[in-house]
Amino acid sequence: MTTMTEASVREFKMPDVGEGLTEAEILKWYVQPGDTVTDGQVVCEVETAKAAVELPIPYDGVVRELRFPEGTTVDVGTAIIAVDVSGGAPAGAPAEQPVAEQPKAAPKEPEAKPQGRTPVLVGYGVAASSTKRRPRKSSGATVPAAAQAIQTELNGHGAPAVQDRPRPLAKPPVRKLAKDLGVDLATITPSGPDGVITREDVHAAAAPQAAPTAVPAVVEATAPATAPAPVASYDGTRETRVPVKGVRKATAQAMIGSAFTAPHVTEFVTVDVTRTMKLVEELKQDKEFQGLRVNPLLLIAKALLVAIKRNPDINASWDEASQEIVLKHYVNLGIAAATPRGLIVPNIKDAQAKTLPQLAESLGELVSTAREGRTSPAAMQGGTVTITNVGVFGVDTGTPILNPGESAILAVGAIKLQPWVHKGKVKPRQVTTLALSFDHRLVDGELGSKVLADVAAILEQPKRLISWA
Repeated sequence: MTTMTEASVREFKMPDVGEGLTEAEILKWYVQPGDTVTDGQVVCEVETAKAAVELPIPYDGVVRELRFPEGTTVDVGTAIIAVDVSGGAPAGAPAEQPVAEQPKAAPKEPEAKPQGRTPVLVGYGVAASSTKRRPRKSSGATVPAAAQAIQTELNGHGAPAVQDRPRPLAKPPVRKLAKDLGVDLATITPSGPDGVITREDVHAAAAPQAAPTAVPAVVEATAPATAPAPVASYDGTRETRVPVKGVRKATAQAMIGSAFTAPHVTEFVTVDVTRTMKLVEELKQDKEFQGLRVNPLLLIAKALLVAIKRNPDINASWDEASQEIVLKHYVNLGIAAATPRGLIVPNIKDAQAKTLPQLAESLGELVSTAREGRTSPAAMQGGTVTITNVGVFGVDTGTPILNPGESAILAVGAIKLQPWVHKGKVKPRQVTTLALSFDHRLVDGELGSKVLADVAAILEQPKRLISWA
């Protein structure tokens, strides 16, 4: 998604990398002003509400300007980078060329030529020039009026009171804190990397504010109502505030929507899985599973798929708008995965059609991709039923909340050695507890109980994978 600003400058806009997403956070820039880029080269990494995605640039040229710093949340459709596609940009300073009407930019162009600007066209990432450009931009390069207005709006901040001075660099939560405390960001000396103002800088500036300071009239008017509460209740040395965004924000919204839309019912069963654990060990030695991940989750997933085949009405969703129950003739099996960015639920497409080795391969790919943060938005779309393995944390069981658009979720507890009556005698056996939550609008108690009982029966006697398949 691009637009033309000058004859030789193209703007690359934040695309919708998912399905209907409205914003994304810029996690990391891989290029800087003055760097040469080629068609298809990755220029940045962004995090949406679903996953982290790398964005490639769709044309060749020289980076003229990065419109937003790392850590900024940008609306879809907003220009994030400007690229000079003419091939002649390196002769001058990239950050100053767009503002031709300012005479102050002219003297700086001769200084840039003898400093090796031209070689950037034939060499990527020249250290000397990139080091000098970054401070120049952050210390006073004028931003085009349109980009400045967009950045101001995204940060939830009013229009700059004085437009001829550089706009202080600070993340939206820090700007809000400064506004609440009545602190003018322009008066603060930043201590963060690349001249970014931190929370500590704002608190330090707010402490001595008993002395008269040149605070805008708007801040003075709002300060008496908002300033006292944050100062009295928030201690930066004892509390840390984390902005809710990305995967965490999406998870929160989805769970609230699910919990207060679908009437949840959860049923539990405790089962002896000793034979299943023995089968897991045998499969690890089977040549058909060489190089594949074989663990109890594999057989639990297969057991759930067989139970769905025997009770297909569980694999459905509720269409509120049409007042219809949508029966799914395929199973996209979701696996809840904890990642550094939060909980995600990628799914295995058409899991019902896979053999056990194919299912093991798909599970291995799903888990490794999630851990590396490379899960695509498409992999998290269209799930029908989910498994969450809380047992890996040593938890016996739980009452899982449905993934939006699904009718059932199976929680698997820790597998522990416990005393169990087996063939009339108390013996130590491998035991676990399963919990099935389902949407009571379309799944009644009988159907939910049958599904859970079938899963338990298969795990107790895994030979049923053959007789019931």
